Parts: sequence; C-alpha cells; structure tokens
Amino acid sequence: MWWLLAFGSAALLGGYDSFKKISLKDNAVIPVLFLNTVFCALVFSPWLFETGFFGWGVQIYVLGKSALVLSSWMAGYAAMKHLPLTIVGPVNATRPVLVLVGAIFIFGEKLNLLQWAGVLLAIGAYFLMRLNGRKEGFKTGNKWIICLILAVILGAASGLYDKFLMSPDYLGAPRMFVLSWYSFYQAIMMLIITAVFWWPNRKNTTPFHWNWCIPLISIFLCGADFLYLQALSQPDALIAVVSMIRRGSVLVSFAIGALILKEKNLKSKALDLGLLLLSMVLLYLGSR
Repeated sequence: MWWLLAFGSAALLGGYDSFKKISLKDNAVIPVLFLNTVFCALVFSPWLFETGFFGWGVQIYVLGKSALVLSSWMAGYAAMKHLPLTIVGPVNATRPVLVLVGAIFIFGEKLNLLQWAGVLLAIGAYFLMRLNGRKEGFKTGNKWIICLILAVILGAASGLYDKFLMSPDYLGAPRMFVLSWYSFYQAIMMLIITAVFWWPNRKNTTPFHWNWCIPLISIFLCGADFLYLQALSQPDALIAVVSMIRRGSVLVSFAIGALILKEKNLKSKALDLGLLLLSMVLLYLGSR
C-alpha cells in the first residue's frame, strides 16, 4: 500500500506549502525556517535514543541528508516569500522529473505502461504551468526563480538520497532513525546560521513576527515526511512514482492560493492542474 501512503503525504505537503506561504508574508525567512526545524526536531525527538546511534559511519550519511535538505529549504523559503503560491507549487512539482531520470539511471527502476503515461502527462502539465509563470512576469533570469529552481534540484537529489539511505538493498537505515536524527542536525545547523547571519543584522533586515501558522508548517511537514518514508521503506516502492504522487500536493496549495490568497491567472492554470490530476489517477492505477 505504498502508493496510498504517498497520496496521504501529498495532501499534508500541500498544507505545509500553504502555511509556509502565509507565515513568510512580510516576515524574516531565516527565523521562520529556524523555528520550523526546531519544531520538527521536537516532534521526532522521542526516537533519537529509541532508534540508537548506529555509529558515525551511518551518522555521516544522515548529516549529508540534513545539509542537502536544509540547502533546498533555504532556497525554497526565499522563493516562496517572493513568488505566488500558484507558481511555486507547479515549479516545485517538476522535481519528480529529475527524480525519475535519477531513479532510472542510478537505481535501475522500471515503470509499467500506465505509470509511464502518468509521468509523461505530468511532465506536460508541469511545462504548461511554468509558462503561466512567465505571464505573471517571472522569467527564468529572475533571482527568486533561480532560488526556486535550485531548491527543486537539491530536493530531487534528496529524494534519490532517501532511496539509498533507507532501501534494504542499499544502506537500509530505519526510517524513524533517519527522520529523528536528520531533524536534530537540521535544528543545530539552523541555530548556527540564525546566530551568525540573522541575529547580528536583524535590525537592518525584514523584522520577524510570530504567526500561529509557523508551528503548523512543522506539524504538516512531519506528517508528510512520516508517510513518505513509510512508503519509501517498503521493498516494492518505486521512488520515481512515490515522488511524482507526492508532488500532487500542488493541487492543495493551488486551492489555497486561489480561495484564500486570491492569486491571479487561475483560469489558465486550471487546465494544467486537471492534467496533473489525471496523471495522478494513472499513477494510482498503475501502482495497484
């Protein structure tokens, strides 16, 4: 039932993106991200000692995971603050294309006909959604678009790295061990970044203000990651398909952007999202 877990992760991830966008409005990026990592570390802290240490040989790999994800988050948070949610979501959704290429060439995964149809349809939908971003004046050379693309590339690398970390065919680290320790390392890294780069200059940059959506970022992210790693830890799970389904979160974030944030050019984006939804159905049918 790994595909069902992947769909649950996608729904929670859509909420995560929406609360992140709301929290970052007129707010400082670094402290919001720092609090997110702290709350996530607290959620998974009970498993820190329960799962064991596994030695520094394994911990080094988890540290690498933490650095990779945190780099993606820093670029992604900066982009999310300055770009419409209905643009960020679709561009983020191109991540499975990179994961697909990596999964085929690195892990030798194979897809059936329905799965391939779903993947190709999703690629077409993602391409159309990126064109909509140009209509709103956000071209490839825009620095926030560059941050978003960097976040997508690093996020795709993290997805492939997860397969290596947790698959029984490779390192085989327990999922809760990875979740708890990489969340802990991220909080430590962000503490250092916040203390060194943001705190001394806080009066000269965008001020930080508390928003109750900030803890919801962490709650929804932790739930999404838990279901995602549950799915990925199953031997028959296909990382390319899991990653593609997870990007269906764009449907949730699009709805929030349209109904709550009142973003524009929604009609032209609706067809693209319809194609994306159809691709999710094909992936579901091909994974049964």
